[in-house]
Amino acid sequence: MKDSDSAMKYNNRPQSMNGFDEEVEFLPATNSKKVEKRGPKKKFVLLGVVIGAALLSLTVGLLVWHFAYRNARVQRVYTGFLRIANTEFRDAYENSTTAEFNELSERVTNTLKNVYLADKDIAPYIQQCSVHAFSEGIDNSVMGYYWSEFSVPAYREVAMDKAISELKLPSVNPRQRSSAVVSLVAYPADPQIARNFRDKSCAFFLHSQTGSVTKFSSPGFPDSAYPPNVRCQWTLRADAGHMIHLNFKTFRMEKCKVNGGDYVTLYDSLSPLEPRILNRLCGSYPPSYNLTFFSSENVMLVTLVTDYVGKFPGFHAEFKQLPKITLCGGNIKDSNGNITSPYFPAHYPPNRDCIWQIEVPNNKHVKLRFNLFYVADPGAPANQCTKDYVEVKAKKYCGEQKSFVVSSDSNKISVRFVSDQSYTDTGFTAEYLSFEPQNPCPNQFSCMTGRCISLDKKCDGWNDCDDFSDELACTCTDQQFRCASSNHCKPKYFVCDGVNDCGDNSDELQCKCPENMFKCGNGKCIPNAKKCDQTDDCGDGYDEAKCDKVAVTACTQYTYKCKNNQCISKKNPECDGEQDCSDGSDEDTSKCSCGKRPYTKKSRIVGGINADIGEFPWQVSLHTKNDKHTCGASLVSSKFLISAAHCFQDDRSIRYSDPALWTAYLGLHDQAQIKGSNVMERKIKNIRAHTGFNDNTYDNDIAVLELESPVSFTDFIQPICIPDTSYDFPVGKSLWVTGWGALTEGGTGAQILQKAEIRVINQTECNKLLDDQLSLRMLCAGFISGGIDACQGDSGGPLSSVESNSKIYLAGIVSWGEGCARRNKPGVYTRVTAMRDWIKEKTGL
Repeated sequence: MKDSDSAMKYNNRPQSMNGFDEEVEFLPATNSKKVEKRGPKKKFVLLGVVIGAALLSLTVGLLVWHFAYRNARVQRVYTGFLRIANTEFRDAYENSTTAEFNELSERVTNTLKNVYLADKDIAPYIQQCSVHAFSEGIDNSVMGYYWSEFSVPAYREVAMDKAISELKLPSVNPRQRSSAVVSLVAYPADPQIARNFRDKSCAFFLHSQTGSVTKFSSPGFPDSAYPPNVRCQWTLRADAGHMIHLNFKTFRMEKCKVNGGDYVTLYDSLSPLEPRILNRLCGSYPPSYNLTFFSSENVMLVTLVTDYVGKFPGFHAEFKQLPKITLCGGNIKDSNGNITSPYFPAHYPPNRDCIWQIEVPNNKHVKLRFNLFYVADPGAPANQCTKDYVEVKAKKYCGEQKSFVVSSDSNKISVRFVSDQSYTDTGFTAEYLSFEPQNPCPNQFSCMTGRCISLDKKCDGWNDCDDFSDELACTCTDQQFRCASSNHCKPKYFVCDGVNDCGDNSDELQCKCPENMFKCGNGKCIPNAKKCDQTDDCGDGYDEAKCDKVAVTACTQYTYKCKNNQCISKKNPECDGEQDCSDGSDEDTSKCSCGKRPYTKKSRIVGGINADIGEFPWQVSLHTKNDKHTCGASLVSSKFLISAAHCFQDDRSIRYSDPALWTAYLGLHDQAQIKGSNVMERKIKNIRAHTGFNDNTYDNDIAVLELESPVSFTDFIQPICIPDTSYDFPVGKSLWVTGWGALTEGGTGAQILQKAEIRVINQTECNKLLDDQLSLRMLCAGFISGGIDACQGDSGGPLSSVESNSKIYLAGIVSWGEGCARRNKPGVYTRVTAMRDWIKEKTGL
């Protein structure tokens, strides 16, 4: 919408006072009578001039407002669709250049104009209307898509919208008159969009063929970036009685912006109707993210809008037609099973109303466990399920929900899923289970939510039930402490770790320093006056790390050293986008062009803890000749990998120290697809395990591998950043461990790359749990409750940390642990910051 200047403007030229001056007679002051006699007249004349000027200005202003504003014209554009009864759709109606199209278009346009002319609130302002497309309708009818333009006085805009929305068609008997317009829908449209839409310079018209797939892509793809400032549209059609199945195979565009930017919009219509938007896409999506959409009928519109900046590859898509199926839901009489939204995990179609009637044996009750739930509509009011929703037991669920359970008090339960005309989502998957009413969770703990969890998870300090019912009425062990307000028991190592684990901060309150004292990271208290005094009074650098001014300070193990050997007080200054070293070495591009994730991380990964394709592009799979995947590694440059030394220790039968035994696979996601197009294979030229590695304690568990030939960086192959020796990964910080290791202790390895989010554990408390086996070169991370951990086959892989500067750093290397995911036995990783100098010595990085 253009900005308009509605302020009144006046002519402020100075008025001439010559006539008035000539009329005034100046007399000597002693002639008091003359003065008194002439004074009042002068005042009246002045007052009259002022009033006259004011009236003149007001009149001019009113005239300006009336002619320049009140009668100022604005363009109002409406787009929509209408149904033409008793008209059989012809193939020629798909092509706007055919005589048949033009003949029907002219008839419909004339009808529209007559309808407008019959309405006194609309008739004076009509400029033009036109039909730009047709598609099949129901009951031997044709759908027409049109534009209408009006030139309306500014003060009539609101009234015009109301008149259009209430427009009534003349009464007709559709059985007696052919080509009668029997229904009409209109929505306001942006005039600029209207002009762009009708520009056919970048317009494509595609019709799917039975049994085949039709492909299309953004201009220039894949050889060049899409052009700036373009408006393109693709009209997609299927045969009558079918629906469109659209899938984006590649989607790489500019990052999403609040206003403007580059984006693709999908419409369940052949007009760009806001209430018929299926989705609006921008940014980049990894190949494993499901960008599949369905139309409600046999048409769909795809539009591309770009701005003046940025160069990105664009998208490649394909569509096909499927028989139109409107029925969903049904009657189910099994003891257990699964239900999903239509076409899950693709985006469900619009305009669906599905009902499942589930009935289990008479002596049982039934419950539903929703494992994945994405039924969000950006147009819906917050916390209100007015558009798309799932309804169970008279309660509506929508948005993005964590796993939840709904139980019935009988052997029957009804589930209803509703989607409206606009935005669709990836939907839900749920399993239904029958259970004994007296014993809903045999040999397990029964949560108040209806979920069943293993007995050893009760009172372990973790909210496994999602409603804390497993943490109620607990007796804390000698390894736990009790939170003040919730009375929940938490592991003692949570105390004073800098993280509010209790929710009321009671686990951190006893760690506070006295008033006017500053608490260091190591727990030491110093006077506030010593904070930011350019001296490391804490001994760990914390009092100088978060100061407004970065200062040169004495070098310690906790300070960052610049290339010119000066040390600065700022914590983790490396590659944060701000030059803190006087020589700029903290932002050296040679070491800051790492840790990049080409694909924006998406949280919706169907299938549990599978990593997304391209989510961890530094992850490497190391294969031996006979055992395939054996260890993991991290790519740190085009020719060097970092792994664990224990992977390359010889045993009686195999010389694991021999580089010829190993092959590295980079860009790999699925172990069954090592020959995939995104995968690079490299032999190992040299293995340099740390000479101080101890195979009893696993101290110094690190090795550098040199590739036989360098790799080229791609969207799926990128180096991870190596942190400086002073880099701080504080207790409680979330980290990601990844690999193809065993999914359970003693189990088989994973086929798809797995990921798990864990957190740094206090070194002292962890050392107690692991019988004092930790060295300063080890980092403890995981969960005391167990359940999430690295395992056999993950060794050598990365423990990665996402920092505030959006770069990813190698915090640790998977090293050892007592079993996998055991309670009170967190995982141990090689601390990369402690090995930084050794890495530089062996690689030059």
